[in-house]
Amino acid sequence: MNMKTKKHAFKAEVSEMLDLVVHSLYSKKEIFLRELISNASDAIDRAQYLGLTDKTIVADSPAWEIGIAADKANHTLRISDNGIGMSAEEAEANLGTIARSGTQAFLDSLKQGGGASAPDLIGQFGVGFYAAFMVARTVTVDTLRRGEGQEAVRWRSDGQGNYTLGPSDRQTAGTTVTLDLMPEHEHLIEEWQIKSLVKRYSDFIAHPIRLAVDGKEVDPASEPLNTMRALWRRDKGGIKAEEYAEFYKHLTHDFAGPLRTIHYTAEGQLEFRALLFLPEKPPFDLFLPNRKHGLQLYVRNVFIGADFEALLPEYLRFVKGVVDSSDLPLNVSREMLQDDVVITKIRKNLVGRILSELEGLKRDDLPAYTAFFRGFGRVLKEGLHFDHENGDKLKELLLFASERTADDGLLSLRQYRDAMPAAQKEIYYLTAETLANARRNPHLEAFRRREIDVLLFADPIDEWILEALEEYDGCKLRAIDRGEIELGSDEEKSKTKDKLKDDEQQFRPLLDFIRARLTDEVKEVRLSSRLTDSACCLVADEAAMNPSMRRMMQAMGQEVPKTRRVLELNPAHPLLKRLLERLGTERDSEAFAAQAGLLYDLALVAEG
Repeated sequence: MNMKTKKHAFKAEVSEMLDLVVHSLYSKKEIFLRELISNASDAIDRAQYLGLTDKTIVADSPAWEIGIAADKANHTLRISDNGIGMSAEEAEANLGTIARSGTQAFLDSLKQGGGASAPDLIGQFGVGFYAAFMVARTVTVDTLRRGEGQEAVRWRSDGQGNYTLGPSDRQTAGTTVTLDLMPEHEHLIEEWQIKSLVKRYSDFIAHPIRLAVDGKEVDPASEPLNTMRALWRRDKGGIKAEEYAEFYKHLTHDFAGPLRTIHYTAEGQLEFRALLFLPEKPPFDLFLPNRKHGLQLYVRNVFIGADFEALLPEYLRFVKGVVDSSDLPLNVSREMLQDDVVITKIRKNLVGRILSELEGLKRDDLPAYTAFFRGFGRVLKEGLHFDHENGDKLKELLLFASERTADDGLLSLRQYRDAMPAAQKEIYYLTAETLANARRNPHLEAFRRREIDVLLFADPIDEWILEALEEYDGCKLRAIDRGEIELGSDEEKSKTKDKLKDDEQQFRPLLDFIRARLTDEVKEVRLSSRLTDSACCLVADEAAMNPSMRRMMQAMGQEVPKTRRVLELNPAHPLLKRLLERLGTERDSEAFAAQAGLLYDLALVAEG
């Protein structure tokens, strides 16, 4: 063995994170055992999956198992597995650094949230292994990677900023994590305590968990601490909510329970079992481009792999769970899954079930659904653009702010549609960079006067999805800042047109003057029927790109075509009347021309 033991320093952010983890978690320190057992289970699952195509990994035909050894005399607790193991490079990558782009985000969130939110954050950010330092003075990891020509490795740290990496005398493939417990946590060595924790947190683990006490080695023939009954294969009528919650936490490393659980069996031409979970809060990396998503896949209760993206569309990437199929071969690969007919049918079934569950949540508990939508609504909206087959279902799940809702209120398209006056034939909306900007937009003035509600689209994705949201329940969606808007009865419209004609005669000299001044900035200058309080606003052509979309494209570095909009002026506004009065005597004044030209800037400011 050529490897020598060397001392390494944790990355700065990892060292900081360890300090925060150890000192921020004031309760539930026993969760370290759940995390280490989950890691051991994952290591076995990975070995099983890789062994399907690489027989050298399972050449010893192992009886997969997890061992816990409690040694009271030496104050140590060992958690071992015979799974995939780690090489020296993998040990350094997995234990010496956090190879995730969200490390700093984790630290920021932990600092902001304080101790109370730390358990949730640790689960979300996938750093459960480090929970071991809450109860241990030192943590030692002995590991040997499965496969030919591998060397055993020992990783050791006291969590104070450094760790050592060197050779280990381990002879068998797998990993053992040894905790030298702090005196105040030595009660965790007690046999009853370990059995209780395994029963509470890890009873459903698919591999046997065996216990040895008083310094003895784990006996492979001893009775497992866990029942090993796959939750998704049990009758849901006999499963407690706590069992679902613990399985969800094991699956996701989320310390909070799920918002909703979907457990069902599909029978007939297509047979599979599914256990799916809707999380309560979004993970920190929900919008990271390279984030893994998908479900765990089993074939006849044999683990095939995690994060199978073909099972769910990307807009449902927040859904976690397990699918167990009887209609797929055991040697199925990710490449095969992309075009597999069975997978396509399973995916369609899963999507329909998930959308129905969300619709049920919205119908039965709107406040809970609204809270859910605030976290995941932007992801659901992506589905409108990509999943045309389920477009109508997705429309029913959308929530938006509106002119009439309170600052934090949301309403559905159905609620808006049902509240429309009989004479209203279109669903009106306004896009803006922020909700505050939308509420200040002068285009709303005419609608407020007539008590007509307007949907406010302030999410960056809203403008993008409008291509797929052209109509709802027979009503076209209409942007109030594009084209000409005519409100009111036929009689009111006629009176408005007559009034505008009279005003145009009066204001024609000023309109011509401003038009000449702003030739490069605007397409046209005209009087407005949509303004009541503001002096001016900018109006785009019916098919023109919205300012929100232009800003989004510019932020992405894309070239945005130059367009000119129409400047509309309010003839009843004192500013316009005063400018008209001054025009006759100050037409040639540069100061007056500059003031008239400021109307364009004023309109830009008004829309945010």
